Amino acid sequence: MSSRDYASDALVTADWVEDHLEQFGSDDPDYRLVEADIDYEESYGESHIPNAVGFRWGQHLQDSVQRDILHKEDFAEMMGEAGITEDSTVVLYGDESNQWAAYTYWQFKYYGHDDVRLLDGGRPYWMENDYPTSTEEPDFPEREYDASGPFDGLRIYREGVDDALELDVPLVDVRSGEEYRGEKIAPEGSPETAQRAGHIPGAENVTWSENLADDGRFKGRDELEEMYAEYGIEGDSQVVTYCRIGERSSITWFTLHELLGWDDVRNYDGSWTEWGNLIRSPIEVEIDDPASRANKG
Repeated sequence: MSSRDYASDALVTADWVEDHLEQFGSDDPDYRLVEADIDYEESYGESHIPNAVGFRWGQHLQDSVQRDILHKEDFAEMMGEAGITEDSTVVLYGDESNQWAAYTYWQFKYYGHDDVRLLDGGRPYWMENDYPTSTEEPDFPEREYDASGPFDGLRIYREGVDDALELDVPLVDVRSGEEYRGEKIAPEGSPETAQRAGHIPGAENVTWSENLADDGRFKGRDELEEMYAEYGIEGDSQVVTYCRIGERSSITWFTLHELLGWDDVRNYDGSWTEWGNLIRSPIEVEIDDPASRANKG
């Protein structure tokens, strides 16, 4: 487990995972290790932590037709096929500093899974520090998974963001400064984007990576609390996080809700892909000539 005085035991260390590799490999579903990636073939497909199940974010964790998270029944079927039950201790990790793993964690919690953890540092930390890897894909017996919820207190929809603006609820835009200011609509190479650039009015720009230390692991609790306090965000009211499609904001949601223990933190997974495509939605930019941005990025 992690020992940096967090509000929960939602983080586990690489050493802890290594010590439990045998349990992760058992047909008994008490423990399951899951890698969640977007570049599946270049990450999990090449090598992964021994006994880890692999999830492709777009294929396994999204309803691509509705552009939504999995429906409850589909989520339960997916978990059961991976040998996971609602009582399993599930540890998640992935590439790109755990962005997709944090999104998967949030989805697990949305459907009421009690014992789910995140590997601190994710796939990059594991690989860079020479922990064991494997190319073998486990094949666990299928199980019945009984999903509960959904628990919408962890999620916010567009209408809820409209209400949040009326109530001056703190919003955290976790995207890059270029995206926030309106210089770019999306990161380079992103297939899903919006028509307009900028940010939701009043949102503070605290990028997702600011939650992490140089080695890719989360900063300590005191440092995180001090950082958000500098932006006037202290967990004494509802907080909304958003990015482009909800994955980067899941890291900040995890930081605020799980590590700092703030009760009412909601992830706006529609994020900028939805808001930036809405006709007449209020948007702020911080560049002198908005016309000059011309769909950059």
